Amino acid sequence: MGTRPFRDRADAGQALSVLLDPEEFSDDVLVLALPRGGVPVAAAVATALHAQLDVLVVRKLGVPRHPELAMGAIAGGGATVINEDVIRAEKVNSLELQQVIADETRELKRREQLYRGNAPPARIDGRSVIVVDDGVATGATLRVALEVVHRYGPTRVIAAVPVASTSSRAALRDLVDEFVCVSTPRRFFGVGASYARFEQTTDEEVRSTLADAAARHQHDQ
Repeated sequence: MGTRPFRDRADAGQALSVLLDPEEFSDDVLVLALPRGGVPVAAAVATALHAQLDVLVVRKLGVPRHPELAMGAIAGGGATVINEDVIRAEKVNSLELQQVIADETRELKRREQLYRGNAPPARIDGRSVIVVDDGVATGATLRVALEVVHRYGPTRVIAAVPVASTSSRAALRDLVDEFVCVSTPRRFFGVGASYARFEQTTDEEVRSTLADAAARHQHDQ
């Protein structure tokens, strides 16, 4: 399949769905997508499993002087993960950290309102939950998401991604009952390197996908 096994995120979601046997899940399975890129992947998984689809918004906490470098992440439900090694190395003080957390919390709440409106988050307790993203590099963002999910008492937690680095798979195994992944390249050059098309998913695409999934799930019920 070469270095780019997936045409786009929808194709990656279909490839991922093949690894998830519907017979292994009850009718009460929940697929949680990490927006924005995880949503089209998760939508294909939810369709294949006839499952409910929802989003779990997670925001990276970027170092003030190097925003692309993550010093942690936050997610809906109040979960925060901090990388103390990065904070020490980059000499980030407590005021700077709290400012970044405040800024990202505002953006997190904006996105939750944008994607879900006034609809409440899907129920997690007592359900099998599949957390989906379009790929995993360091695993920091997915770790926050998984920690949030565990707070709500699921019966089973599965991380499902089309592509992941070997280090991230190893780092996340303590938080999942199963880690499902299509491709784990020995030489990992980033998530986008596995996609022929890797354009940014828009907010409108997220909203439309969630609305379509909600209508389909209601019809299935």
